[in-house]
Amino acid sequence: MHTHPTSAPPALEPYDPLLRVKQTRLAELLSGFPSCPEMEVFPSPPEAFRFRAEFSLWHENGVIFYAMHEPGKRGQRIPIHHFPIGSRLLQQMMPLLLDQIRGVDLLKEKLFEVEFLSSRLGQILITLIYHKTLGEPWREAAQQLKQSLRTVVPDLHIIGRSRGQKICLDQAFIEEELRVAGRDYRYRQMEGSFSQPNAFVNEKMLSWANDVCQNARGDLLELYCGNGNFTLPLSKNFSKVLATEVSKTSIDAAQQNLLLNNIHNINVVRLSSEEAAEALARTRPFRRLSAIDLDAYQFSTVLVDPPRAGLDDHTLRFVQKFEQILYISCNPETLTKNLQPLKNTHVIKRLALFDQFPYTHHIECGVYLTRLSENTSI
Repeated sequence: MHTHPTSAPPALEPYDPLLRVKQTRLAELLSGFPSCPEMEVFPSPPEAFRFRAEFSLWHENGVIFYAMHEPGKRGQRIPIHHFPIGSRLLQQMMPLLLDQIRGVDLLKEKLFEVEFLSSRLGQILITLIYHKTLGEPWREAAQQLKQSLRTVVPDLHIIGRSRGQKICLDQAFIEEELRVAGRDYRYRQMEGSFSQPNAFVNEKMLSWANDVCQNARGDLLELYCGNGNFTLPLSKNFSKVLATEVSKTSIDAAQQNLLLNNIHNINVVRLSSEEAAEALARTRPFRRLSAIDLDAYQFSTVLVDPPRAGLDDHTLRFVQKFEQILYISCNPETLTKNLQPLKNTHVIKRLALFDQFPYTHHIECGVYLTRLSENTSI
């Protein structure tokens, strides 16, 4: 799992040339792999693609406005009066929220950040973050704010935060729906927990991953599973899935998503990638696995979606033991580094670029590898 800046140029540049720059960059990085297949490219809509965003709330001469930090320039902020990359619902709600809180001192005073989490189902969660303690008067004012905004967006929720304090007026999540291979999957996205910000490209990414795994046999091990984003749609391609994650919040969300989608062949357990390797090698027992029969699994495929630092050496050696490796990367530099030892045991069969973050330099990509020769199996 990984996060990225939400900043984008106030006036959007032409989209297609920027995407071609990313294609060229990824091709250059992987030029040392002569058997690399043709790159599959999945573009984003050029506008209204970002479903979550965070803004500073700036107070100046009695006026409040949204702002973002100037990249690379500490302390400098860019006023945000128009946010075309935001989802339609997010764009609609931004000015309405400011209009509502401008005249309410309890809501405006010492408010310094606002977070929006929206979905294509018409749901939105707003988190107001303060440099003050929030009491019952704030709760009452926030309830009035919620009711007023719900006349425009009925499925709207508000949370208040300050240091060591969280006030949830009703619920701390929204739901999103993604269609993969003819089936709709419902995801609960928790406030404060990672979720993919670009629902359109995420749907394409899940469809691509499902396609590369559709003829897989055996069982799937997933490292860094998050809220089950990949886990749910890929589970139908395998007999069983063991999904691991270290974040308790993400584990809870993943468990709830299994129930929402009535999926029963997945076990989600709180383990780091290193702990998962130790558990499967039987070098260290874990009480967290006491209810799971590891001997019942016949793993053929491993899915990894690591942070920007990529896979550590220990995990890299571990994943080399699998017949198939599905590597989702948010950093092509560390991906290229990780692929160097993998090319001794595996060959790249599929390569894809997913433009999750248009108008930034960030590149999300997927690589599917199969084993060249027999190695130690799991």
